[in-house]
Amino acid sequence: MTTTGTTDTGAGAEPEPVGTGALAAAEEIVTDHDLGIHGYHHQKDEHLKRLRRIEGQIRGLQRMVDEDVYCIDILTQVSASTKALQSFALQLLEEHLRHCVADAAVKGGEEIDAKVEEATKAIARLLRT
Repeated sequence: MTTTGTTDTGAGAEPEPVGTGALAAAEEIVTDHDLGIHGYHHQKDEHLKRLRRIEGQIRGLQRMVDEDVYCIDILTQVSASTKALQSFALQLLEEHLRHCVADAAVKGGEEIDAKVEEATKAIARLLRT
């Protein structure tokens, strides 16, 4: 029986204010994502190290062209650099799914639909490359 803005939770139990049940708790969830922390945040140092290594590969390509290295050797290095970038992109996508999309799933509503659509478009872009 409901009385004066509270919900009766059973004999001898303290009344629970209306709106403080599981539904209200789900609406009040604050995650890292709400605080501006991205999915890659915890791996940031590793990602930067990896990107610096890829940057070195690209600089190596520039040097190879400058030094008139044989075309096939340059193409081999291009392939390695491309694979390294694709691998980085997949790692970042996985972290996005585990963090940003999972966060939206917890919250539900339109946000999950938007995040799934966003991730789907990102995957499509990766597949075109």
